[in-house]
Amino acid sequence: MKTATADRSNYLFSNRALVTLIIPLIIEQFLNVLVGMADTIMVSNVGEAAVSGVSLVDSVMLLLINVFQALATGGAVVAGQYLGRQREKRACEAANQLVWFVTLLAVGIMAIMYLGKGFILHVVFGQIDADVMHHANIYLLIVNASIPFIALYNAGAAIFRSMGNSQVSMKVSMLMNIINVCGNAILVYGFGCGAEGVAIPTLISRMVAAILITVLLLNQKQLLHIKPSLRYQFRPGLVKKILQIGIPNGLENSMFQLGKIIVLSLVSTFGTYAITANAVANTVASFQTIPGMAMNLAITTVISQCVGARDYEQARYYTRKLLKIAYASVVVTVVIMLAASNLITQAYNLSDITAAEAIKIFFLHGISVMMIWPTAFSLPSTLRAAGDVRFCMITSVTSMWVCRVVFSYVFGQFFGFGVFGVWMAMILDWWVRAFFFVRRYRGSQWMTKALV
Repeated sequence: MKTATADRSNYLFSNRALVTLIIPLIIEQFLNVLVGMADTIMVSNVGEAAVSGVSLVDSVMLLLINVFQALATGGAVVAGQYLGRQREKRACEAANQLVWFVTLLAVGIMAIMYLGKGFILHVVFGQIDADVMHHANIYLLIVNASIPFIALYNAGAAIFRSMGNSQVSMKVSMLMNIINVCGNAILVYGFGCGAEGVAIPTLISRMVAAILITVLLLNQKQLLHIKPSLRYQFRPGLVKKILQIGIPNGLENSMFQLGKIIVLSLVSTFGTYAITANAVANTVASFQTIPGMAMNLAITTVISQCVGARDYEQARYYTRKLLKIAYASVVVTVVIMLAASNLITQAYNLSDITAAEAIKIFFLHGISVMMIWPTAFSLPSTLRAAGDVRFCMITSVTSMWVCRVVFSYVFGQFFGFGVFGVWMAMILDWWVRAFFFVRRYRGSQWMTKALV
């Protein structure tokens, strides 16, 4: 035992390094969730129709954000593995390719979103009330312009995290939140704006964040940096490696969010109260999983470098350690959030029927998070950081379509549980994917997937 302890003193990340990495990530995730919560709470001042309209558009925006985060993760994994192999110049090349590729892709997606606005509002969202449609239309028009900026910010944040520097993305996120919350307060409470009152500050805050993190990435003295040039030199080899992680991860995240959007069409049939309860529950659920989401980012940083160094003993050691931290931290978060359930529903000015339904979902989700969430969502981060993204994609997508989508209709409509049944189906999905990820991790196939 003493020998093992002595060996670990030479491991890539000390306890101090892990704390320095994880704490800013938790703060950053908290701030990111706070943006959505601030939008929803402040727009609730206008009415439940505005809350529903904003939440419907945010579900589509989250789909796109997850695509960009997946590509950013691909770049972070490639750069991290190069750092693990002590090839810093190649890691910088990967960072440069990530920033350019993601930004250009995002501009194209923004254009497509504007062209397809009618399809999104009238087909994707299904049958919704006219006042909900009005707020959704305004919010979509404005927030859609922020797509390239949020993509660029995600790429920059991932690059800083891949070199173990999570304080930069935390500070930029903090500034982004201050701009967003203050803007919301001024426009909604001061000028009596509706959906546009939360959309405009969101756009401005994302623009500022993207510009700032790009300027910071241009610092050539940093371990990872990008070239100070407007000429994009396409490197197919590096982009291919990024896409090897980014595409399966992006498809997984996109299918995950697409499933949620499809299920939203079912939720909308239960009435405006169900849409609102679902929107509020989604925000609270995000808070409950904040430490776990932070741990996923930490695992990507740590394990990618371990894999780059070809040290899978370290990879397993850090996976066990970070999973324990994830479980302990989500328990604390969930207990606090459940204790504040009544205060949360009061802050949203919910009707009695909406509040009762939301609290039921709070408890179902919170208890399930403490039991299984880190295994279902943090453990596969190790597999992805090692390059085993195809297995993660197939497992997650299959489980999502069978459990989350199909059983949402079974529990929600056939058995009559309504919106609560939709969340029951989601928890079933967690248990199924956790089973398969544990089996994969216990084997050795994932240790043969390194990219560099």
